Amino acid sequence: HNPLVYGLFHMFHGLCCTTVRFNFRGVGRSQGSFDHGAGELSDAAAVLDWMNTLYPNPSNVWVCGISFGAWIGMQLLMRRPEITGFVSIAPPASMYDFAFLAPCPASGLIVHGTKDNVVPEPDVQKLVDRLTAQKGIKITYNKIDGANHFFDKHEADVVETVKTYVSDMMSKPREGR
Repeated sequence: HNPLVYGLFHMFHGLCCTTVRFNFRGVGRSQGSFDHGAGELSDAAAVLDWMNTLYPNPSNVWVCGISFGAWIGMQLLMRRPEITGFVSIAPPASMYDFAFLAPCPASGLIVHGTKDNVVPEPDVQKLVDRLTAQKGIKITYNKIDGANHFFDKHEADVVETVKTYVSDMMSKPREGR
């Protein structure tokens, strides 16, 4: 029941994207318990598999995650070549290792709040710098002024930032991203 998740879901749907949102195991009414990433990555892959059975050979596949979900989304990106782009919101760069993103297979957007007390901005900047240094990868980094880790009262700013980025990327040929 996160307003940012709902806003992003409706934004992607509004862009005519087939969209799915889900809770990781142990969150809300989901079964299971927290598995420190392994089970959650398996769950995300299962959701993508399910989507691929319903809609085979899509022209665009985006993964979008917030905080822990951003870390899982980036791991999914590394394992699934059909993913064409990513949106990583408040990636927990100070809490989890993102070294697996070498090389990163797709360009994407990273969004971070300037008042994030959970993940320090310099750690996210290091992640952005590491990804940007990779040949052929374009990382757009947007900071939301005054936003905390959960983007309380800044949900609309994040949704608009993501909408602008994704709309622009989807209007370009895949090789021009």
